[in-house]
Order: sequence, then C-alpha cells, then structure tokens
Amino acid sequence: MKLREGFSGQRFIVLPKMILDMMVSDPVLSALHITDIGYYPCAGHHYRERPEPIAEYVFIYCTAGEGWFEVEGTHHEVVANSYFILPAGRPHSYGANEQNPWTIYWIHFSGTLAPHYAADCAVPHLINPSIDSRIRNRTNLFEEIFATLDAGFSLEGIRYAMSLFHHYLGTLRYLREYRSAGERAGERDIVNATIHFMNENLERTLTLSELSSYSGYSQSYLSAVFKERTGHSPLAYFNLLKMRYACQLLDGTRMKLNSICHKVGISDPYYFSRLFTKVMGMSPSAYRHRPNI
Repeated sequence: MKLREGFSGQRFIVLPKMILDMMVSDPVLSALHITDIGYYPCAGHHYRERPEPIAEYVFIYCTAGEGWFEVEGTHHEVVANSYFILPAGRPHSYGANEQNPWTIYWIHFSGTLAPHYAADCAVPHLINPSIDSRIRNRTNLFEEIFATLDAGFSLEGIRYAMSLFHHYLGTLRYLREYRSAGERAGERDIVNATIHFMNENLERTLTLSELSSYSGYSQSYLSAVFKERTGHSPLAYFNLLKMRYACQLLDGTRMKLNSICHKVGISDPYYFSRLFTKVMGMSPSAYRHRPNI
C-alpha cells in the first residue's frame, strides 16, 4: 500500500496491519520483519519528531547529502555514505540538512533478532566507497526487497523479502566479511578501480577532481589513460554507466521516470531525458514502451 508522493521521486510502502499481525505470529517472520520501507531522494525540508516512542527500529541509510538525528537529546550529524539505526522504544527526531538535503533509504523493522542487528548502531557508521566495497550490490538488494513487497502480500513473497532483509542488514553488520567475499583479481588496475568507484556512486554527481583523488593520479593522467583504454573521457563514461542503469530500471521495474532520474543522480528530469535520448537514440518513455524483440 503506497501513499502519495511528498518528495520528487519518493517511493514507500506501509504494510497493512493484517500482514503485520501475521508476521508476528509466523515462526520465520517473527525473527525479523519490515513494517515500512521507502526511498526519499534529495528530501528537502524532511523532518520527523517522535516524542512518543514507537515499537519499531528505524534504519536510515544516507547515500548523498547530509542530515542529522537526535536520540533522547543526543545530537548526531549524518553525512553521505553512512547509516544509523534508531532504537525502538526511545524518543527521537531526525531531518535533512537545509542547504544539502539527504537522499535516504529507510526501513522500519521489528522482530526477536532486531536488537542484534541494531546493536551499537545508534551512531552514524560510515560506508565509504573503496576498491573492495559493494555498495551497488547492497542497493540492488534493497530494490529487490521493495519490488517483492510492492508485488503483493503472499506469504512466500513476504518470507522471501524478509530473508533478503537478513542479508541486507548482514552486509552492514558484517561489513568486512561482505567486502572480502566480493574481492576479485585485477580490481586494483587504475581504470577498473575508477569504473568500480563510478558504479558505487551512480546516484551521485561526480567531478573529475573526485575521480582523480580516488585513483591517486592527476586529472590529466587519469583522463589520458581512461580515454586510451575505453575510448571515452571519465565523465562521459560515467554518464554511459548511468544510462545503462536507467535502462535496467526501465526494463526491470515499475519505477516512475522521476524516481529513475534520482536513482541515477540526476535531479533535472529534462536533462535526464535529453541525455538518455542522446545515448540511447530514443526517449526514456519510448524505450520503456518499445516492442519486445
């Protein structure tokens, strides 16, 4: 059950009480279950205060911008690539930075295992992109959970979504193991490493200076090596990756176009449409409705 949008590109699902009651009594789902889930891109003026505590834990993962939260008077600043979990049963408040509002993935959850996953997480935890990070994989996990719940409320579907949620929280709780499990030979090549960094930041706008700083080489050297290897400048290649991701979202999800814009780090839908058309030779709407081959 989705409510109307409040931010451009916003998506969220509130699970019905009947489903929540079923999950509490289910031997599998009672261990860990989602009650609400959503995504708020560039959520200007986002603010929530709960002087009366709620029974669920609140997970927030900031992928861009900045924000803050308070738990019983203790204030924390939140930056991009960080997450925190607000404890159940305690008053709290949180919101976006007014000058640089955050983009967040958020989940309310409960269950007998919830305190384990939430332990020590009432402070911001940084998850910065690195040569062995797997941020994109984690984002895809979130989208699979969301899509599964969005498809309906069958028992097997909900059990599958919650099994994915165990894994999703595990990628954060056991970060070192998650990253080491995804290590691949050859990733430390300068071009491959830069492309990996791009893929980890598809929801952001990167500059050549940031790419250069990450690679450890000058902008001119990185550009020359990148152009020689790929045939494109670093930023042009980054746009190609964004449009490839946009195609995947157009093909594999029911996301609205304004949501897809934010998912590929572009806030202006008109610019997104022009760039997509330039790269793909047709508009995003035409691509989504093209005949099957």
